[in-house]
Amino acid sequence: MSKKIHTDHTRGYRENIALSENEKSFQVIVEQTDLFIVAEKDLSELTLDAVHEVRGILQAHFVLNPAFATSLVPVPVPDDVHPVIKAMADGAQACGVGPMAAVAGAVAQFVAETLLPYSSNVIVENGGDIYMHSTRSRRIGLLSEPGSGTRIGLAVEAGEFPLSICSSSGTIGHSLSLGNGDLVTVRAKDGRFADAAATALANLLKSPADVPVVIEKARELTKHGLEGVFVQYDSKIGAWGKLELIAL
Repeated sequence: MSKKIHTDHTRGYRENIALSENEKSFQVIVEQTDLFIVAEKDLSELTLDAVHEVRGILQAHFVLNPAFATSLVPVPVPDDVHPVIKAMADGAQACGVGPMAAVAGAVAQFVAETLLPYSSNVIVENGGDIYMHSTRSRRIGLLSEPGSGTRIGLAVEAGEFPLSICSSSGTIGHSLSLGNGDLVTVRAKDGRFADAAATALANLLKSPADVPVVIEKARELTKHGLEGVFVQYDSKIGAWGKLELIAL
């Protein structure tokens, strides 16, 4: 029996974000880019400028290198390209996926780093891929079954930032996944690599029996910066690395 595919256009999970007293949340949408940001003040205008800038960087490279936008395998790029493009290509190469597997993490990291001079606490969520700078500990919910809400999460201590938490699923959202597992979540310092790794690992998750296969592949990716991974297919769950799982 095929698994149910969940596509929540309203991103209802964002309603469960808990803010501290000195934090604001806001949303910025530019065409396909839909960001939810937490910062110490409303930085919507700066965010909008950053989104237009990073999208312009990507679009300009697509003109010069069309395969970058469509390939499902790594695409070489010159060393002198924009750092965002180079980081996406490097992350894709390390994980054996196409460069656009890293795009959500790339946008989230670019925006967060742009906002950091104006807010020491910045969280940018881009379709379930998160890049964070934080001066205090955080809890991140893992949404493997939208109908049931978040029941499990990750705890991250204040001294462990900046950090990226990126997820891929064969049953949630519109992004391409060659697997059909419920959730693969990757922890890494770099958002571009974390996004590419989550995609690559989720591609391997085609049945509950693949959970240990995904864990083993994640262990191989530690040399590129992977710090931890959470995997779920139905009731079978696996976790490895620097992850503190908590009940929510």
